[in-house]
Amino acid sequence: MPKHRVSLKDLAQELGVSIATVSRALHNSPEIGQEMQRKVKELAQKMNYKPNPFALSLRSEAPKVIGVVVPNLVTHFFAAVLDGIESEARKEGYNVISANSHERQDDETRAIDNFNSMHVEGIIACLAQETTDYSHFEEISRMGIPLVFFVRTMPNARFSCVTANGAEAAQQATQHLIDTGSRRIAFIGGPNHLDIVQRRKHGYLEALRENRIPIERELVSCHRIDYDVALQETIRLLSMPNRPDAILAFNDIVTFAAFTAIKQKGLRIPEDVALIGFTDDNHARYVTPRLSTIEDQSQLIGQKACQLLLRQIKGDTKIYQEVVPLKIVIRETSAKHQ
Repeated sequence: MPKHRVSLKDLAQELGVSIATVSRALHNSPEIGQEMQRKVKELAQKMNYKPNPFALSLRSEAPKVIGVVVPNLVTHFFAAVLDGIESEARKEGYNVISANSHERQDDETRAIDNFNSMHVEGIIACLAQETTDYSHFEEISRMGIPLVFFVRTMPNARFSCVTANGAEAAQQATQHLIDTGSRRIAFIGGPNHLDIVQRRKHGYLEALRENRIPIERELVSCHRIDYDVALQETIRLLSMPNRPDAILAFNDIVTFAAFTAIKQKGLRIPEDVALIGFTDDNHARYVTPRLSTIEDQSQLIGQKACQLLLRQIKGDTKIYQEVVPLKIVIRETSAKHQ
């Protein structure tokens, strides 16, 4: 079986007939006998042939299209990444089709299969938080379809990817909380199998170790990336007899859930509980008090991911690992004293 996307040419070569005969057989042309139609369709099914809906005719060129899978398209972060991808793709004459996995592996797998059916020239993906089986991506790789990951990646170095320096940024943010008076610092993250969670949690723990602050398991909460889950986890932490006096939040969803929970408990920010989170600048400056943040350069991440994909499409087989630096912006929620 071929290890690339099966074409009409592959079917024709296997059967020893012309591409036109195969095409007509698949379209039930009366010019092709029933026996040949049966053979063509059986082989197409066996070889997992998928027609290209963008191919207007044998003579016309299909539009240049790349597919992008994101976990949550309604967040500003992923919308900004997509904007960066589109701006870069446009320069090279490519169109972009996006799909939302809704943080579910089944939806992610379906999106990848749909992109394959559409004959996109390459795929850019950020893993859903549910994804622990990567066989759909392995299959894309075996077929020779260019693939690049961003932010959340597979647990190996076989694919080009664009990530951020999350460990370093989390360590710096935690050090800032320590330097400004916090001691019982909680980390609210996402599923532990995600590499992005591992990096950010590692940076948090390293800062505690360097300052000889005991690591308390009950202050580390890594569950589903969901607003209501993060809200309840924050309330649980703040209801402890010896509650945390600071929180490092994993992303924008968790950050604003923690912000809301602190307010609901009637606690002051930062006097009672300091807060700093990984989120975007657009919303952080418009809440009271204004949020201290670790900001992703989301549009730049999208641009770099698209650049790597276009290199692959043009034949570059080297694996690239780009790291986009995060920016720490200190405002009012994190410093107990200056």
